[in-house]
Amino acid sequence: EYLKEENAYLFRLRKNATWHDGRKLTAGDVVFTVGYTKTHPYQYVDPSIIREAKVVDDYTVKLYLDRPYAPFLEYVAATLPILPEHVWKTVQNPAQFQQKEALVGSGPYRLLDYNREQGSYLYESYDNYYLGKPKIRQIKFVKIGSDMSAAALRQKQVSAAQVPPEVVKDLEKEGYKVLTGSHDFVAQMIVNHRKDPMSSREFRQALAYAVDRRALVDTCQRGHGIEGSAGLIPPDSFWHNANIVQYSHSPEKAADLLGSLGYVKEGGYYEKNGQVLSLELLVSPSGFGVPGAPGDREGEMIKSQLEKAGIKINLRSMEPKTLDNLVGEWKFDLALAGHGALGGDPEILNKAITGKAFWSVRYEKNGEMLDLLKQQVQEMDRDRRKKLVDRIQALYAQEAPCIPLYYPTWYYVHDGRVNLYYTREGIAIGIPLPFNKMSFVG
Repeated sequence: EYLKEENAYLFRLRKNATWHDGRKLTAGDVVFTVGYTKTHPYQYVDPSIIREAKVVDDYTVKLYLDRPYAPFLEYVAATLPILPEHVWKTVQNPAQFQQKEALVGSGPYRLLDYNREQGSYLYESYDNYYLGKPKIRQIKFVKIGSDMSAAALRQKQVSAAQVPPEVVKDLEKEGYKVLTGSHDFVAQMIVNHRKDPMSSREFRQALAYAVDRRALVDTCQRGHGIEGSAGLIPPDSFWHNANIVQYSHSPEKAADLLGSLGYVKEGGYYEKNGQVLSLELLVSPSGFGVPGAPGDREGEMIKSQLEKAGIKINLRSMEPKTLDNLVGEWKFDLALAGHGALGGDPEILNKAITGKAFWSVRYEKNGEMLDLLKQQVQEMDRDRRKKLVDRIQALYAQEAPCIPLYYPTWYYVHDGRVNLYYTREGIAIGIPLPFNKMSFVG
């Protein structure tokens, strides 16, 4: 329950919730966890927004925030794992705490074994889970290459797996259940907007018009994807703004913009002050190990598209870490990469636009957009927040600090023993996995 006057959240805990060692889970554990993670940071959650955590009674806790924060439930409350105080109160170095007590949680499953060599995790059901005894006794997560996933399903080595798009129809015909994910990952052409000529908004817009995003989806993704939205947020998200410029493929508009910037086409390429318009495009052949991420094939197609538009492209292939480092240090012209988390809370816009990570466009040239980004994470009314997020997308599209190319479609296939499903806006911090714990309970 959100208490607007106090800018606080009141949580009423289930009285039958217990830790895996049988002890009761209480409000004291919640308050302890907030304090502990402020002292010992947890990489996925920043609890500093919580000004005070207060025990009301054994099963009621009140969290006071130091400012309004719209993503609080998703990014903090639903993501911060509550720790059992009786286990962790004497632990000074959590990274080195590897005794069996460290595995005591409160969920429907508890970890039995982790195999570092195989990268596998074995979980066993906790029969006294407060929502009921789980239906499946054990769950094992194993690493398997995408090229082997279909065979592993058919040989009943696994019950569920993410599979390449080309095998989906055959597996569906064989009776397997297919789950189509939301489009949380964006493949994009990162633009060095700090460097001339990319520092010109009109030049970046010309790049956007010159790239044929539909062809990238149809050819490189074999149709398994959605064209990138110039506002970054994917079309299947509640937060998507469809009423913005989308830079439909138009070499003619690209030519008009380049002409307005003083470029003249000589032969096949544009020139200015006697110099050919030539840019370097960085790509990683492996596609960063993410299904549908841009690699050499996408790089070759974009090179062809841009050169047809009169921009000479030098394609440079390298390992993902090298590419990331060059982008992070602003030592590039154009680069193909991507990132996820677009299906969750729209605070991802703040991280993707003004964040400090190398995958952020780190763009601060539009004052209105900067103000709106600050406002939107503090706007507690969903409808008013949607209007702010819509305007941010419109400004992002106008500025074109990065060119969203496409959102690949990901597929999970399973044998139907459990009713797996994708959680709306992802699990916890927007993670797009079809393993909601409720599928295994009841």
